[in-house]
Amino acid sequence: MRRKENIDHVLKNWEYQPGEVDARLTRGDDGREVVQLRIDMGLLQMEVDGRPDGARPQGAETYYDYLVAAAIQEGDEFRLSEEQCGEADREFVQFYQRRLCWLALREYQRAVKDADHSIAFMDFCTKHSPSEEWTWSHEQYRPFILFHRTQAAAMAALDDNGPEAAIAQLNDGLERIRAFFEEHEADEKFEDDELVARLRNLRESVRDHYHVGRTLEERLKEAIDGEQYELAAKLRDQISQRKKPEI
Repeated sequence: MRRKENIDHVLKNWEYQPGEVDARLTRGDDGREVVQLRIDMGLLQMEVDGRPDGARPQGAETYYDYLVAAAIQEGDEFRLSEEQCGEADREFVQFYQRRLCWLALREYQRAVKDADHSIAFMDFCTKHSPSEEWTWSHEQYRPFILFHRTQAAAMAALDDNGPEAAIAQLNDGLERIRAFFEEHEADEKFEDDELVARLRNLRESVRDHYHVGRTLEERLKEAIDGEQYELAAKLRDQISQRKKPEI
C-alpha cells in the first residue's frame, strides 16, 4: 500500500481558525501521544516529553542539557558560538509553540514545566552570552514567559489546592515580573504593564468568584511592610499550622 505523501485529509477535517490557538492531543502510528497545533496552511506535530521535535542533541534530552554539559566541561570561560546561539533560538521557539498548546488544552502542569525549561535556558544564555544584544533578544521576553507560567501555575493550583493557592501563585508571579523591571531599572513601567494588569485581573476574578478575602500570606506581607511584627508572628504561626500534615 502506497504511503500518503500529503495531509489533505487532515487539513480538510480540521479548519484553521485565525487568531486562535487550536491544539489537540492525538496518537502517532506507533501509539505514542503527540500534540498538534493547527497553523495557517498546515500543522505542527510535537512530542509531549523532552524536546518538542523529538531530537536528542548529542544524546542529551534537550539542547539546553547538552550546553550545560559543555559549559561544565569548558569552565567559566565558556561562551556560546554563533552556531550554538542559532540552535538555542530554535529550541526556544519549539518550547514556546508547545507551551501555547498546553495552555490552550488546559494542561497546566505541562505548561509550567515547559515555561521553567525556557526560563532556566534563558538564565544559562544570559550567563554565557556572546553579546549584550543577543542576551536582550531573549531577555526582553522574560515577562511574557513568566506571564504564561504564572497563569498555568495558578490554574493548576486552583484545580489541586483551591483559590488561596491560586492567588499565592499569582502573587508570586507578579513579584517575579516586578523583579525583572527592577533589575532593568524600569520600575515605573511595572504598574502600566499589560501582562501585570491581566494577572491582577485574574487574581481578583478568582477572589470574587470564590469569595476569598486577603489571604494569610497577603496579610503577612502587609504586616511586615507595616512593621507590625507581633501581628506578623501570629500570622506566621497560623500559616505554619495550616501547612502541618493531618495525622
